[in-house]
Amino acid sequence: MAKKTLRDVELAGKRVVMRVDFNVPMAKDGSGKITDDTRIVAALPSIEYVLEKGGSLVLMSHLGRPKGKGYEEAFTLKNVAVALSEKIGREVKFAPDCMAADEIVATLKPGEVVLLENTRFYKAEDGKVKKDDEKKGIHLTEEEFQAAKAELKKNRAEMAKKLASYGDIYCNDAFGTAHRAHASTAVIADYIQPAVSGFLLEKEIKFLGDAVENPVRPFVAILGGAKVSDKLAVVKALLNKVDTLIIGGGMAYTFKKAQGMKIGSSLCEDEQVAYCKEMLEAAEAKGIKILLPIDNVIADKFPAEKDASDVTLQVTEGDIPEGWMGLDIGPKSVELFASAVKDAKTVVWNGPMGCFEFAPLSKGTYGVCDAVALVKAAGGISIIGGGDSVSAVKKSGKAAEMSHVSTGGGASLEFLEGKTLPGVAALTE
Repeated sequence: MAKKTLRDVELAGKRVVMRVDFNVPMAKDGSGKITDDTRIVAALPSIEYVLEKGGSLVLMSHLGRPKGKGYEEAFTLKNVAVALSEKIGREVKFAPDCMAADEIVATLKPGEVVLLENTRFYKAEDGKVKKDDEKKGIHLTEEEFQAAKAELKKNRAEMAKKLASYGDIYCNDAFGTAHRAHASTAVIADYIQPAVSGFLLEKEIKFLGDAVENPVRPFVAILGGAKVSDKLAVVKALLNKVDTLIIGGGMAYTFKKAQGMKIGSSLCEDEQVAYCKEMLEAAEAKGIKILLPIDNVIADKFPAEKDASDVTLQVTEGDIPEGWMGLDIGPKSVELFASAVKDAKTVVWNGPMGCFEFAPLSKGTYGVCDAVALVKAAGGISIIGGGDSVSAVKKSGKAAEMSHVSTGGGASLEFLEGKTLPGVAALTE
């Protein structure tokens, strides 16, 4: 069902509490310099629309994983407020405590903006309760465990209610956290209505939703990354939707082992071999092609140097010898995968083909990237599903040639699985 968006509500004279995703990468030297402002730029259309329509804005976001331990300098959003001010050409006020911002929020006039401090400084935002935690020496009885969960739920509701009190309308434009039922992403909608979608969230739902529910065929999905276990449900879900499933990256070696091939010392999740075999058999029964690498770039050890100058690399077909590990797909695999992508009308790609952060091991990922970039030009739809795939596409310089580059790694994966995202479900129909 369709959700209300910012276009569906009167904004003049209203205060909009907007959840954005300003979880931007920062320089590791402690300077607080933002190294990639993509997520800030992605939120600008919604922000500027509210201001143009005569509304004021209370922005909230997380940054990193401070785990609810209170203020930590490394995770402050102070510098993000400065960066946003430069982008929109007006002052962005900063509230140093997201739960004590009444005074600064009350001063907002139409066209003004305040950014709240990191919501994750409070455990109520995203905290979890563990029954047993060996590291912390925690072992709760069932009664204690249920009581702790109830307390956290109560605190989360109180936090959501407080955040809701800052505005007249709630807007979620943070697709990257839409798969989390946190105080600022989902629970808040219990205390403020209407709860609407921002333009970025709307765009994500449209592209990913159409790809999942009504793809233009042929539909090709490309999965990569290190582990099969990260994408168990996605593989299963996609086998009911795609015409061809391409699997590369570290996860391919578990599938190759399931085929009975030797993979040397390549990354392998032995406990998932049976699952991979089951998926290969299911695909064959459904008449769906699963393409795995036919050649690999292998190394005698995992590189420590960025240029991989400390390892011996070679390309091999078939079995991988003992003592060697596959770290990228080879040129014949790039050709095979590119050929499958060439005639596709819908392509969804999530996960690199190898260790692309090492220059000599990036050819597979960039080769697939080149192929996917041609889809849009040929009248098809290409969707990059978050995470390392996005990083690879940006580094390749091909981002502008894709139909849609998702801002959410985990969220896009769960969407592809067919899961209901709490941050979307909470919005007004």
